[in-house]
Amino acid sequence: MSDDVLLERDGRVALLTFNRPDARNAMTFAMYEALHDLCERFDADPDVRVLVLRGAGDRAFASGTDIRQFLDVTTREDALAYEGRITRVLARLHGMRKPTLAMVQGDAVGGGLFMSLACDLRLAAAHARFGAPVARTLGNCTAPFSFSLLAATVGPVRARNMLLTARLVDAAEAQAIGLADEVHPAVALEARVRELAHHLAALAPLTLAAIKEATRRVTAPAALRDAEDLVLSCYLSEDFHEGVRAFLEKRTPQWRGR
Repeated sequence: MSDDVLLERDGRVALLTFNRPDARNAMTFAMYEALHDLCERFDADPDVRVLVLRGAGDRAFASGTDIRQFLDVTTREDALAYEGRITRVLARLHGMRKPTLAMVQGDAVGGGLFMSLACDLRLAAAHARFGAPVARTLGNCTAPFSFSLLAATVGPVRARNMLLTARLVDAAEAQAIGLADEVHPAVALEARVRELAHHLAALAPLTLAAIKEATRRVTAPAALRDAEDLVLSCYLSEDFHEGVRAFLEKRTPQWRGR
């Protein structure tokens, strides 16, 4: 693996670490591709029963896509390719036949939120936060597949509220509404994650795979409508490019609605 994505094997448990703590574990395109490829690899490996995702350090699980990756999003093709890339990775993680755990120590925001939601279980530190505040940061949009993961977890009305208000949910509220399955003190989180992962690894793998597939069939939307118009309305706007510049310049964006 690269320095940005670290891999550890602990018996039948594979632990993948997003290793950019100084950048709050923001994801590059190469890191997304590494995650996709590892999902393929571990689903085919009988010696791996559980996959754990985590971020290096205690500030973030993952803070979404590295903003510098957006500097080249200027055309229709760029915008659709970006959202297609993210949806492909999230769908592959969500489609894993084996149990997946997100160890959320710090913030799971933007794409980090949706990666955690693509996992089966989320165990969070007491200081963790969850959210996708793009309405106040970048001015881009949430693709239907990502929204469906949030809506299936907290319900469509609460999902809409979180995204419209661009707020971050603390660990206590996250557990109350289903974003976090368990909350623990930071010092105890990794031990509990490993304990649960090994417990799952000892259970009947075909039964777990069937439970996962049944859940997907029940919660999947009947159809995810073509969202090209939504993607393009945001990514090709003046506001989106202003949001990217403002983020990199560490200032508040000046939204113009065009």
